[in-house]
Formats: sequence, structure tokens, C-alpha cells
Amino acid sequence: MFCLQLFVSLPSLITITMKKIFFLALLTAFTMKVSAQNNPADEAPQLEFALQLKVTLGEAFAIENTQHGRRTVIPITGGTFEGPQLKGTIINGGADYQLANAQGRTELEAIYCIKTDDGVYIHVRNRGIIRGGQDADGKPTFYFRCAPQFEAPADSKYGWLNNSLFLCAPTFSSDFKGIVLNVWRVK
Repeated sequence: MFCLQLFVSLPSLITITMKKIFFLALLTAFTMKVSAQNNPADEAPQLEFALQLKVTLGEAFAIENTQHGRRTVIPITGGTFEGPQLKGTIINGGADYQLANAQGRTELEAIYCIKTDDGVYIHVRNRGIIRGGQDADGKPTFYFRCAPQFEAPADSKYGWLNNSLFLCAPTFSSDFKGIVLNVWRVK
């Protein structure tokens, strides 16, 4: 009798097992399709131009051989900035604090304020890395990138600066005595 019950329930067991296999195959195919659609390269952040700062600089001075390396201070004496949503001047009184190690790597932190054309003050803290070296072929390389952070009044039309990440890269010009920083917002 037991054999007969097993024989009768065997087709229903096979049907249940086949349904499970079909369901697992469907789930696997769906998971593979979803993971193929979530390629990290396809999700790379985009950048949009935010502003350009033309920063004038004072005479730099250095504190040699500290326990952390060579400390250089570069006074920020003024300048201008302009972008699609803001424009104004850079306030005198900030500085760029740089710390260089023996391997040719410099960490920088520039702290200063800007003032928009309509009178709104915004605090800026810009941290970055400068690195000179050589590539595999012995050619000189130069890396200089920063990540500025802005502190604007939250209730102003510049409040958007508080809620985004930014990247900047410098450009140098022989007809401008200072540094030009192009800033992009990470979308």
C-alpha cells in the first residue's frame, strides 16, 4: 500500500519540483538582467559647471621641517568669482594652508569667504591634493584637485551650495597674478 501511495504522489512531487526549478530559473534570469542593468560605469556621477574663482594671493611664507612636514601659508587677498547662478568678490583675509611631505605630496586647505553681488556672505573651505612626479616613461606628471565646501545662508537663494558636493581644478594664466579655480557640482 505504501508503494502505491508513493507511486500516486510521485507525479505531484515531480510537478511541485518542476515548478520550483522553473521559479528559480526565472528568478536567476531576472537577477542577472537587473545586475547587468546596474553596471557601475553606467551610474558614474555627472558634473555641471558651477563657478570660476579668480583668487589673488599675497606673499607666501613657510615653516620648515615641522613634525608633519613643510607648512606653507599663502594669504588670500581678494579676487572675483562668477557662475551661472552667482557672482561676486572674494574677501581679503583668508589663506591657503599647505603641508608638503618629503615624497612630493602636498595637502592643502584654503579657508576664506566670498560675497555675492547682492550682499550675501558665503564661507568656503577647499581641501585638496597636489602631487608632482613621473609616469612609467619618466615624463613629469602633475595632479592638483580640490573639493570645496560652501556654507551659505540656508534661507537664501544660494542655499543649494550647502547640499551638493563640488570638485575643482586650477588653471594658471600669465596675465593673471593668482590662481583660477574652475568648480563643478557633482550631479
